[in-house]
Amino acid sequence: MLIAQVERYVTLQRRRGLRFKEQERLLIHYARFASAAGDGFVMTERVQAWSSAASSPGQARVRYDTARRFAAFLKAEDGRHEVPPQGAFGRGRRARPAPYLLSPNEIAAIMAAALDLPPKGSVSPMTYHYLFGLLAATGLRISEALALKRRDLTDDGLIVRDAKFAKSRLLPLHPSTRAALDRYLAARDRLGAAGEDLFVVKHGRAPSKVRVYCVFVRLARALGIRGAPGARGPRLHDLRHSFAVRSLTACPSDRTAVTRHMLALGTYMGHVDVAATYWYLQATPILLNGIAAQAEQAFAGGTA
Repeated sequence: MLIAQVERYVTLQRRRGLRFKEQERLLIHYARFASAAGDGFVMTERVQAWSSAASSPGQARVRYDTARRFAAFLKAEDGRHEVPPQGAFGRGRRARPAPYLLSPNEIAAIMAAALDLPPKGSVSPMTYHYLFGLLAATGLRISEALALKRRDLTDDGLIVRDAKFAKSRLLPLHPSTRAALDRYLAARDRLGAAGEDLFVVKHGRAPSKVRVYCVFVRLARALGIRGAPGARGPRLHDLRHSFAVRSLTACPSDRTAVTRHMLALGTYMGHVDVAATYWYLQATPILLNGIAAQAEQAFAGGTA
């Protein structure tokens, strides 16, 4: 019975766009373990015993949390399932750090500094310049940007293939962003920088994520935007955060418009769950204050 429930649960998660391979493996293992003990429903005692048999404390926590989410899903339909208490095997992921919001001037400074990167006269400085610009202008994940091919730039925008959660999407581009990419490709052609990837360095392939991270941090430190190792400062992913926050702060104050904007922004950024988009409200005080002010105004006007 539990095996069939696992199969149903996994199917639903994959319809949401999740790969869910490791979770499927763990839940099948749990279901066999529980069924061997005669369980027809999720039992807290059995989940704890199964989790305790893991090879490390970290793996025990992963087992426990995976089974707990599965149990919560089943209990919503059948109260005979038990949902184990939260945190029995320690904390899960650490809290996401608050985003560093890069100002337009800071982004422009990083892009300009990229043009001075070595080796001079090669395609690499322009690649980092336009790559950072695209991340700031579209909120793409770095993995998505580095996976782009030249053929993915179409008249309708960028085709982002096999992105996070196995989702592909068409990303419309502002005319200025499209013009910038056309300038980059023209410069590539003049320099004879061949390769199928959209962004290439001297070997004709896209740089690695680690390399891009290192270049971004080095430029941010040289400009005084980021301090010494360990000090708070912008990360590469904060280009995506900054895009999202700029988009939300530009949204009209009408409550219906805010909701529509959040849904559209989540789709544009490739979020599977709108909760990932709403995180920017929680993580950014200026946005929280704005939403609170709108709610207060609506309440005072009797429209809440």
